[in-house]
Amino acid sequence: MNKAVNDGVWSGAWVAERLGVELVGGPELTGLLGLALRRNPKRAHLLVSHVLGKHVPQSPAVVHGHGLELGRRVRELLGERESARAVVLGYAETATGLGHSVADGLGTAPCLHSTRRPVAGVAPAGGFEESHSHATSHLLLPEDPALLAGDGPLVLVDDEFSTGNTVLNTIRDLHARHPRERYVVVALVDTRSPADTARLDAFAERIGARIDLIATASGAVRLPDDVLRRGQELVARHEQPPAPEPAPSGTVTRVPLDWPAGLPDGGRHGFTPAHRQRLERALPALAGRLAEALPAGARRILVLGSEELMYAPLRLAEALERTTGAEVRFSTTTRSPVLAVDDPGYAIRTRLVFPAHDDPADGPGERYAYNVAGAGFDAVVAVVDSVADTPALHAPGGLLARLAAHTPHVLLAVVPSYAPARTLERPPMLPEPLRGPAFSSYAPEEVGWLLQDLSDVTLEAPTEEREEAIQSGGAHYAESLPVEYQPSEQYQELFHAALETSAARLARAVGTVTELVLAERSRRPVLVSLARAGTPVGVLMRRWAAFRHGLDLPHYAVSIVRGRGIDANALRWLAAHHDPADVVFVDGWTGKGAITRELAEAIEKFEAEGGAHGFDPEIAVLADPGACVRTYGTREDFLIPSACLNSTVSGLISRTVLRADLVGPDDFHGAKFYRELAGADVSNAFLDAVSARFPESTDAVGAAVEDLLAGDRAPTWAGWAAVERISEEYGIHDVNLVKPGVGETTRVLLRRVPWRILARTGAGADLDHVRLLAEQRGVPVTEVADLPYTCVGLIHPRYTRGATGADGRAVNA
Repeated sequence: MNKAVNDGVWSGAWVAERLGVELVGGPELTGLLGLALRRNPKRAHLLVSHVLGKHVPQSPAVVHGHGLELGRRVRELLGERESARAVVLGYAETATGLGHSVADGLGTAPCLHSTRRPVAGVAPAGGFEESHSHATSHLLLPEDPALLAGDGPLVLVDDEFSTGNTVLNTIRDLHARHPRERYVVVALVDTRSPADTARLDAFAERIGARIDLIATASGAVRLPDDVLRRGQELVARHEQPPAPEPAPSGTVTRVPLDWPAGLPDGGRHGFTPAHRQRLERALPALAGRLAEALPAGARRILVLGSEELMYAPLRLAEALERTTGAEVRFSTTTRSPVLAVDDPGYAIRTRLVFPAHDDPADGPGERYAYNVAGAGFDAVVAVVDSVADTPALHAPGGLLARLAAHTPHVLLAVVPSYAPARTLERPPMLPEPLRGPAFSSYAPEEVGWLLQDLSDVTLEAPTEEREEAIQSGGAHYAESLPVEYQPSEQYQELFHAALETSAARLARAVGTVTELVLAERSRRPVLVSLARAGTPVGVLMRRWAAFRHGLDLPHYAVSIVRGRGIDANALRWLAAHHDPADVVFVDGWTGKGAITRELAEAIEKFEAEGGAHGFDPEIAVLADPGACVRTYGTREDFLIPSACLNSTVSGLISRTVLRADLVGPDDFHGAKFYRELAGADVSNAFLDAVSARFPESTDAVGAAVEDLLAGDRAPTWAGWAAVERISEEYGIHDVNLVKPGVGETTRVLLRRVPWRILARTGAGADLDHVRLLAEQRGVPVTEVADLPYTCVGLIHPRYTRGATGADGRAVNA
């Protein structure tokens, strides 16, 4: 079924005999093509390519290889100099993958494909009609309008060149906007008539440009005069009423791809050689994730793209074909309605019908997958972009259900839909960052706060009242603030003693994490700390970069809220002022990794909703006891003195606030500046004590960085596993109420209603302040021999005021 010849029968024989269509050319032409009947009043027949990866599942190496070879022939025709100036334009939907592949063969050419999907905020750079198609209008939506504005050769790629009308319409539209001297038309097959050839030659002479044509095979299609009438009669005679689809019996599994941030999913808005290099580097890992998710023993696998989304699934299929011993095939769903006839002499043997699932601009309609049912695939990997990952995709009767009725295993891989940065609907006047001394006690150059000042709003509530509201679901923790803890004289003495003891260790960790960032992330990073625990660390990293390298790094603080995500307006401001690829998010420490996961999910959502691409969600932290990140100063769980206090060690800034009546859709998240606490402020004393130790730390930092760069820093998420175990062991059954590590335990004692503290047996001075706070609040401290952290704070489970006990129900007499 997947070859031009089946059991000695040409897959165009059925149509040729009944419709009187004759395919004239050498054996290479019938080897590439079969025939089918369109359900289309404008054209009766369909040339069905067996190497395009659209209607007929084919080896992805064969599909990509045909495009590569055509691209190499274009490079030979143009020469190296002109090839370096060329731009490739593929036609939607059928030739989007072919256009990409031709650009791969050229090697240095960016590519774009036309699209039938309008994108809000992107003005078309051109458009044209494809008169014979079922969906005629094409849009050109490059992110960079200059892509089509140059005067280098334009390479136009389609699967077949039958009349030349589409190419004529394209060149006419673009030449009127940006004239150029040379065009190259590329197709798998050229079946133009002599009259069509003469028409194109005359058109080229009229506009004063050279138009060359390169095709894999050439020939002619001879049609009877009454072909449309006869074709419609044949379709009417053989069209079967829709048979009841079998119930889905296969499983559907989503496979997280971890697609590289900011890498376009295709050429709808342009795809550059730099994008191609990023994709090549990422393909082995992407294919590895698919291979791991495949069922054991799967020998025949289909990777199924989605309409215009052909190139990314094609390259995934090709990588999967190289790395597995399975027989991998590739094809794509389509808008094109074609008659299916289960006959060896007919190219379209079976048809799956399902509703459109990408909310198309032209409204709902049927979509199709051909030659999938009955092909004996052990698994189908459906690849869609995030715009098409809608309820309709997953609904009964949707594509996934249709596939699951014909294969035992369906895997869904979603590629983020790329949206050009210029499509962002930015609020017209996002304010500039707040800076000290008007907001915070930090020097103005140390940090800019992408927050709004809520200092005049009463937001504080008693700790017990907040805890009850949070656990009952009546309020989110970010909608109010705890009353600021005022440390006793004894506690302040502990802070200063801890700072004196740990300053050198902190300096080494600051230097180490900063050097890792400079070595691996960016030579001119934009530090973006997660307010507020990350902010002192961001300031210290900025100071290290200045001390060691003479760099003056920008540093901002933004809000991230568990369960609500990162401040999207802050991301928009950053994207408008800096390259997102240079942004490095900074936090103080990891516990179980909840914020690490929150940030990754928030960035993915931001991009999916049209935000700028390119932000790397991996956090750089001072300490990573939870083993959640790759960029850290240490993985030891030790006392970071900035965790001992609240605002008085964080520039007198509160934790951030997100409440609907205070923060509108175009506002930054909020926070308060506690000016009245200036007398107790030790924010700058903390920074100065640590940075004073920088000179003595340089050798140790160099050695630590060398070891880390050579070692395995892959996250193991050991902290998350430990928290899950503790949650069950102590009858809490909620990981959000288990706060591992010295820093998180301190937060529990300062801001929440603690139930008990677990301390590693033998933990020393690092826990002096924890023991003092626990004593002041009447919280038991239990020593545990095999604790993976220095300590763990347990929030009172199912808290109500007056409740005690693990179930939160017993009441003190």
